[in-house]
Amino acid sequence: MPNPQKEAQTKLMKGLLDLVVLQLLNQQPMHGYQIITRIRKSFGIYFGPSTIYPLLGTLEKKGRVRSTWNMDTDRPRKVYSLTNDGKNLLSFTEESLNLICRRINMNGTAEIAVAQDHRNTFRPLIKNV
Repeated sequence: MPNPQKEAQTKLMKGLLDLVVLQLLNQQPMHGYQIITRIRKSFGIYFGPSTIYPLLGTLEKKGRVRSTWNMDTDRPRKVYSLTNDGKNLLSFTEESLNLICRRINMNGTAEIAVAQDHRNTFRPLIKNV
């Protein structure tokens, strides 16, 4: 039997996946597998390489992230970091989401429970794991 809460959470995560990836990279540079693992640990949702790597490629083409090769390990890895453009987009998106939630709550049409810190903002959606 389907779990409606899990379905809703997965649907929201799909829509916000680029924001989640930008937030992770805002904390520290990471390679793709680290991003996949952090999302799974933080949200209990698995997005595989076929989802994450194309997203990273798109974010890089748009100038939101940059990549460099880390050759210091046994297996070379492409490490992604946030650009200034990515930081600006992240900030704008967080502000927009907060505005949407405030307007929904003001209108009394819905109560939204989201991962918020004590200042009632979306930062951080992802807690350090």
